[in-house]
Order: sequence, then structure tokens, then C-alpha cells
Amino acid sequence: MAKSTNPATGEEIKNYPDMNNVEIEKILEQSNKAFLQWQSFDFSQRTEKMKNAHDILLKRKEEFAKIMTLEMGKPIAQSISEIEKCAWVCDYFAENAEDFLANEEIKTDASKSYVAYQPLGVVLAIMPWNFPFWQVFRFAAPNLMAGNAGVLKHASNVTDCALSIESVFKEAGFPENLFRTIVVSSKKMDAVIKNQNIKAVTLTGSVPAGKSVASIAGSVLKKTVLELGGSDPYVVLEDADLKNSVETCVNSRLINGGQSCIAAKRFIIVEKIYKEFEKMFVDLMKEKKMGDPFSKENDLGPQASTNLRDDLHKQVEGSIKKGAKLLLGGKIPEGKGAYYPPTVLADVKKGMPAYDEEIFGPVAALIKVSNEEEAIKVANDTNFGLGAAVFTSSLERGNIIAEKKLQAGNCFVNSFVKSDPRLPFGGIRESGYGRELSPFGIKEFVNIKTVYVK
Repeated sequence: MAKSTNPATGEEIKNYPDMNNVEIEKILEQSNKAFLQWQSFDFSQRTEKMKNAHDILLKRKEEFAKIMTLEMGKPIAQSISEIEKCAWVCDYFAENAEDFLANEEIKTDASKSYVAYQPLGVVLAIMPWNFPFWQVFRFAAPNLMAGNAGVLKHASNVTDCALSIESVFKEAGFPENLFRTIVVSSKKMDAVIKNQNIKAVTLTGSVPAGKSVASIAGSVLKKTVLELGGSDPYVVLEDADLKNSVETCVNSRLINGGQSCIAAKRFIIVEKIYKEFEKMFVDLMKEKKMGDPFSKENDLGPQASTNLRDDLHKQVEGSIKKGAKLLLGGKIPEGKGAYYPPTVLADVKKGMPAYDEEIFGPVAALIKVSNEEEAIKVANDTNFGLGAAVFTSSLERGNIIAEKKLQAGNCFVNSFVKSDPRLPFGGIRESGYGRELSPFGIKEFVNIKTVYVK
């Protein structure tokens, strides 16, 4: 049973019964039949449908944003922005997919030799709750434009979001069953992944979930793309613009209630500017308003559930017990809802949850270092490798650090880490493998075929 609960009030919204094995099998068969039809559509036909999806998202963005905020607590302004970003990714791949997947000629001893890109079939997407529309559309837009079909297994607390996404593709005129949602417990996913109609799997989620899915898919030799967690370091050097650095760091830490794989988590500041940075950082965190996510005046809504909030609090308490200093927040508010205040920990060191683990909430870990060399060492001292950023007035210095020294899939200079349809997105080590978005992402789930004509 999938249950949606309003995290701002704790009130149950709706229950959705799990589909049985017969229902699931039928959907997977229907999706494969839709794929066999869709793969023969030319790019102009695919583009037309994807442009329709773009228009529907913008037309219904207020409706979809309200569903998102109700189910997982995202501030309503951020929910609206998320829907707009989904429309952007639809438009981007509608405009560019044909060029990205055009045949590439390679000169050999043949009269003609080239690489062609052909769809694989039905791709299963296992998606989380934190960006319930964006993370689905960043998978769906390129894969449908590539000629694949999609089946979505969404997080159980955002089932209405999942069904709403399905409705977009249906309303846009895509073949019936080309994109479907299955409502099913995680216990049944082994059989779904192994089902003969599923040709590949993409997952965004936790490290344990990624390992489990990769193991199951690997047992039947199906390709996977995994986007997992992060413990993203933001390095602030002595020559950084402090005002911009602090504002960017705070915004990155608090966006989506801090519930983002690429949100800033560990702030590594050189000693020379540490005291000033700490004061400015804490002062700005104090200014952020927490409350009803439907009020556009609030910067922070609830966490997605009380269980997640309580787990976050245990990480804060565990860090304090090991010597971290609490500068702000750190207490569960009284009353209803899964709220947790902006929180700042200082003197964070290796061995503390705030240093070693992914902190999925509005909790910032401040780490003081002596110089750039130590800062880079601390930044890379993690099992993750999704995002990282460096702040410096020297663009040349920042560029060298981002390209050569920081070990992550997405390295930014003087800006917070974000996903962009034009750029590849993904991580290394325990942050996963494979890439989404950009020309790299659309080629993850295609047959890269060599054609040789003598």
C-alpha cells in the first residue's frame, strides 16, 4: 500500500493499493508493445509530442506544484520552478535529440562505416521523492526522444506526482502505454527488474538501493545508470567574495529543505577568513523563514516525513556528542509536521556523522582548514563524489581546482552545484555511475551500433 501523507500536518492524503503481479505484467507487456510502435516514429513526430508535453507542463504548473508541495513539503515557489525546469528539459531534447543521435561516419577501409544509435526498449526508472517531477523528466525526456519507452516506480509518498506525470505524456499524444507508472512495493522490484520486457534500469536514490538494483540487474545483464547520494564539499578560499560565497552556500544548503543529493553539505573554509565567514553564515541562516510550504514568504517547509526528520536529528546529536559545536538550530520544533530548523555545526571533524555521512536536511557542517592544500584534501576525503564547488576571486585558480583537484562528477566555481539539461550529470564512487542529461545522457540507453559496409 502506497500512502501519501502531508508532512506539514501529518494528515493522511490518500492510499493507493499495490498492483498485483498480473496487473504489473500486463503494464510491462503493454509498454513493450508501445515501444515497438514508437521506435518507428521519426524525430519530427517525437518532437511534436515532446513539445506538447512542454506546453502541458507550463499550462498545468500551478496544479502540479500544489500536488508536489502537498505530498513532500517543498516550498510552493520551488515546486513551480521545478515544473518549469521539467518543461525546459522537454523542450531541450525535443530540439536537440535528432542531432545528438545522428549517425556518425568513421573512416575505415570499408566503403562506408558509421555508428548508429538505436533505442533499447522499455527502461525502468526507480525514482525518489525529493524532486518528484524533475528527476523523472530528466530521465523521460531524453529516453522517449531516443525511441525508448518508460516505466516509473516512484517513491510511495509521491504517488499522485507519479500518476500526474503519466497523465502529461498521455495528454501530449504519446502512444498509449509508452510511459506508465506502476504502484508496487520495493519487495516486488526484483521480479520487475528481471522481467523480459524491461531492457535497462535507471535509479536515483540511496547507496544501499543502488547496490541492490545494480546487483539484480547485473544478474540478468541489464544496463543500469545510478545517481546516488553525496556529501558535497564547498571550499571557500581566502580570496573569495565573502558576501557571494555565504549567500550561495546558504541557498545551496537550504534549497528543497536541504533534501538534495547535490546540496552543499560540508563547508570547508580557510582559517584566514573563517571567523568572518562563520558569523555571516550563521546570521543569514537565522534570517531564513520556516513554515507553511504553501506560503511564498517561507524559505523552508517541512522535511518529507517525520521519520526522515528524526533520522536527521540523530545525525546532528551524534555529531555534537563527538565534539561538534552547535551554533544554530538543532532542536525539533513543537507541534505538528516534520519541521527541522536551519542548523549550523562548527568544529566538524572526520568520524562525525556530519562529516562522513550524507546529511539530507537543512544542516550545515563548518570545517576550518589552514590552507588550500588542506581544503582540497578534506573535500576529497569522502566515499561520495557527486558535486563540489570552490569559491575564489581568481577564475584561473578556481578552474584548475575544479578540473584537476576536486574529485566529483560535477565541479562548480563560484556557484552552487545544479543540474542543467545541457550538461552531463552524475557521480563517481558511491555517488553512482553513468550520466543523465546532455548528449552523454541520451546515449546511455541506446544501442551504439557499428555499421560496416565493404
